[in-house]
Amino acid sequence: MSATAPVSFRLSKRLDEVGFSDIVQIRNRVMELRAKGAAVYQFEGGEPYRPTPDYIKQAVTAALQKNKTRYAPSSGIADLRSAIAEKLRTRNNIDAQEENVIVVNGGMQGLFGAFQSTIDPGDDVLIFSPYWTPIKDLVAHCGGRLVLVPTNEARAEGFRVTLARYATANTRALYFNTPANPSGVVFSREEAEEAASFAIDHDLVVIADEAYEDIVYEGEPVSIASLPGMFERTITSFTLSKSYAMTGWRIGYAVATQPWMTGLAKATLYSSNGVSTPTQWAALAALTTESDFLATSRAAYRERRDLLVTGLNELGFTCASPAGAFYAFPDLTSISTNSREAAEILLDKAKVATVPGIVFGSHGEGHVRFSFSTSIETIQGGLESMHRNL
Repeated sequence: MSATAPVSFRLSKRLDEVGFSDIVQIRNRVMELRAKGAAVYQFEGGEPYRPTPDYIKQAVTAALQKNKTRYAPSSGIADLRSAIAEKLRTRNNIDAQEENVIVVNGGMQGLFGAFQSTIDPGDDVLIFSPYWTPIKDLVAHCGGRLVLVPTNEARAEGFRVTLARYATANTRALYFNTPANPSGVVFSREEAEEAASFAIDHDLVVIADEAYEDIVYEGEPVSIASLPGMFERTITSFTLSKSYAMTGWRIGYAVATQPWMTGLAKATLYSSNGVSTPTQWAALAALTTESDFLATSRAAYRERRDLLVTGLNELGFTCASPAGAFYAFPDLTSISTNSREAAEILLDKAKVATVPGIVFGSHGEGHVRFSFSTSIETIQGGLESMHRNL
């Protein structure tokens, strides 16, 4: 047998620029340390610390008992799509009907379908930076190119003038994530209006990511698709993962008009052919059951945010208080200007696991991301360990 693999044994070129998550490598290091008996304070994750509410779990049990286990329509069961459309109209001010909604396997499939529906090889996508890492891979899979727009620059100098500075002749779309991962920035209504006006004037599609819509502490969350002239040129991806502690359930939804709905439907049909039927009935319960889960979660995250941000600043790590999501993004240049090295120092010396800022693009360099979606004890323990060991 030849030691050289046949020429046909190669991946498609469309995957050449598509990578894997750095967070997986960090978790592997954490497991190595724990295998050696070390206590590690984990801040690298992006999962709600609370369990899924009982009323949601009971709904999936009831669906199973009633044999609601057959194929559902690939766009989602009618009751769920109707409930989502009602939620979009009343809470997001998006004038959506059932035909504008598709149920997907988490926010990631919604974003995958959005980029697949809009981006061709050679297209540029404007993205505020630092940014959620997988977006670069979703764009690369389409043969597109990310163009980084510094968030701090846009907020200081104005969105229109800044977007104009970075737009190219090949710009096709704008990715709009608020509340933002990793910074916790919540764009104001004025900022959203400026971005919308720019998109209309330059005939851009907007791909909006509202994964953290229910985790906002300061400011008014605005769905860009709700602004005049924007619904027809916006694909918005939502997920139940963060709001209802349903990360492992893999369910979310996207909202758009035609022709984007056709693209989303095709991307879903030929990747997963829809979402688990019992899970959709659980999602319906999440959206329609009266509960204080969202409010109590937000209050708990606020408490954790304030504890962590105060502690980081007391340690000399300048950290703005995030207005949304559950991440803090402190400046660690006092330890190292190289964020990978800074994260390694935190892990080696203080046994505190974080994510290097460079993972979120060049504008994240010098920072690390802490998730405060964890126990109060972990936050206190991590701060105390950094105080003792750094």
